[in-house]
Amino acid sequence: MVELLPEGDQLRAARALATLDDVGLGDHVCWRLDPAAALLADTRAFVADEALHGDKIVVLGGVDSTTGLPPGAVPSDSVILDFSPVADTAAVLAAVRRETRTALRQGFRSVRVLTERLPRPATAGVEELLDQELKLDQFASESGAIVVCAFRPSQWRAPTLEHMACVHPHEVGIRAERPAFRMFSTGADSWSVDGVVDSDCAAAFSAAVRAAIMQTPSMTMRFDTLELIDAAGMRALVDAARRLPAGSIVVEGANDTVRLGWELAGYQATDSVVMSA
Repeated sequence: MVELLPEGDQLRAARALATLDDVGLGDHVCWRLDPAAALLADTRAFVADEALHGDKIVVLGGVDSTTGLPPGAVPSDSVILDFSPVADTAAVLAAVRRETRTALRQGFRSVRVLTERLPRPATAGVEELLDQELKLDQFASESGAIVVCAFRPSQWRAPTLEHMACVHPHEVGIRAERPAFRMFSTGADSWSVDGVVDSDCAAAFSAAVRAAIMQTPSMTMRFDTLELIDAAGMRALVDAARRLPAGSIVVEGANDTVRLGWELAGYQATDSVVMSA
C-alpha cells in the first residue's frame, strides 16, 4: 500500500560539494575519482582535517587503499578494515559501527569512513549494491559519521554508477553532475526523495525503492523536495508497494503537482494505494 500524507518537515538535504573540504557530519558522499587517483593520496587534506575536528579515520578496503601516501601521512590512530568487494553487508556495517563506538569512547567527535567501491561479479544484482549503500547512508544519518564512497567511472557501467549516485545525498569529483533524483535516509525506515523522478531514471528509482524494501516491512518516504514524479516513477513506486502485502509505503510531504498527478493517474482508487487529504 502507498499512502500520501500532508507535507511535513525533513532534516537532511541533498547538496553538491565543491571539494571534500565541504563535508559535514552525517554526510554520505559519492566521490567520482580521477582515473589516476589513489584513495588516500588524493584526500590528504580531508585526512588531515580529522585532527582539526577530532575525528577518527576508518578505511574500508585494505592496505592497498593507502598506496601513494608518503610516510606518516596516515594518522597513527586510523583503522583499516580489510573487506573484499563481495563482503557481507551486515559484517561490514557491524565492523564500522563497532569502530564508531570505540572512537567515541576514545574521545573522538566522530569517524570519517573512506572506501573505494568496486563493481561486484556479474552475478550480483544492482539491488545488492544499493542495499549496502542505503545501509551506509542510514549509518551516516543515525550516527553523524562522514562516509565518503569513491567510484572510478571507468570501472563501472554507466547505468549502474548512476544507480549508485542516486542513493548518495552528496556528490563531488569529476563529472559530478547532479542525478535527476536522490534517495537518502531521514530516520528509522524513513527515506527522502529529492529532485525529479521521470521515465529516464524510473529504473534507478525502482531499484532504490526495492533495495530499501528489503530492509523493512513498512517504510515512510518524504517527498518534500521532490519536484515531479511522472507515470513511470509512480508505476515503479506502486509496483514496489505491491511487494509488501503485509506492510506499506507511506509517502509524506507531496506537493500539489505531485498529488494532482497521483490523483489523475487513478492510483487513489486502487486497493494497493491510499492517498490522504
